[in-house]
Amino acid sequence: MLHGIRIIEFEALGPAPFAGMLLAELGAEVIVVHRRSGGENPAKQTENLLDRGKRSIALDLKNADDLKVAKGLIRSADGLTEGLRPGVMERLGLGPEEALCLNPKLVYGRMTGWGQTGPRATQAGHDLNYLALSGALFYAGQQGPPQTPPTMLGDIGAGAMYLAVGMLAGLLNAKATGKGTVVDAAIVDGASHMMALLLSMGAQFSTTARGQSLLDGPHWSRCYTCADGRSLSVQCLEPQFYALFLERLGLSNDPAFAQPYEPSTWAAATTRLEQVFASAPTAHWADLFAGSDACVVPVLTPEEAKSDPHISTRGIWQGDFPAPAPRFDGVAVQPGPVPNRGQDSAAILSDLQDRGFL
Repeated sequence: MLHGIRIIEFEALGPAPFAGMLLAELGAEVIVVHRRSGGENPAKQTENLLDRGKRSIALDLKNADDLKVAKGLIRSADGLTEGLRPGVMERLGLGPEEALCLNPKLVYGRMTGWGQTGPRATQAGHDLNYLALSGALFYAGQQGPPQTPPTMLGDIGAGAMYLAVGMLAGLLNAKATGKGTVVDAAIVDGASHMMALLLSMGAQFSTTARGQSLLDGPHWSRCYTCADGRSLSVQCLEPQFYALFLERLGLSNDPAFAQPYEPSTWAAATTRLEQVFASAPTAHWADLFAGSDACVVPVLTPEEAKSDPHISTRGIWQGDFPAPAPRFDGVAVQPGPVPNRGQDSAAILSDLQDRGFL
């Protein structure tokens, strides 16, 4: 889908290279500028999964000759992504102002936790911190301290995906207007923005109490422990799905479950369901709800997920790694290999010279 688009990615951690991997899997040519100081030993594929499908050139951006090469890459590119702290690229002479002078059509994507401006802009932080300050972490878990969600929520959901969307919007705009732009993608921004879905619930969503809102409080929206110690997820939000849920359990006429949207009934109903699900192993409940719209599925380990009938039928995993997503009709996307650090340096330099960018 992005054939013919060239993205220059400056080596970073977490969400920025994830966004680069996504763009590469969508068909863009992504050249990652690895640090020359990273060592000469080829990196193991499992340690550099986020580089799959990219080309690699190793540069020392404090070296004048290598800096010249970096500027040549920028001249040749449609987009640039970086995930360094604010001010680092400017100190290298590769900030947005300098880059857009080199290439006025460039879409310059910046990935940070706190953003390019604000009191915390230059401070360190991690996924959990950005979620906490945005307010999103407040709703993680039931009553008591918030539970730490996986890094997918902040780094990937609120970070990498917003950077990727921003880059795509910028590329479309550049194609239409001939003008580049700067994309300021901050995890704290994305995490706050994602809460719009919860806030859209209005009175059904509490902003002051954990475990008392429509999605984090009810007995029909949580995980339960089964007799084998494994967990089962339940989230039958709509009335018709809730009715199916009770029917499968033989509880349709039980008055304890007659008011699913009344918060005062949730605690007692939860206790009842804890007892019910603790009476049999996970496999029993998975079989009981199989094929229904009751919205009940077991909590699987990543390894177990690979062999799940739905996951395996769709080919969501390719060996030890997840397949590219999303899918496009009639297009079979195969991720490229993970490059060794700097393995494409000679070919990239030759291309820049041939095209007059060096």
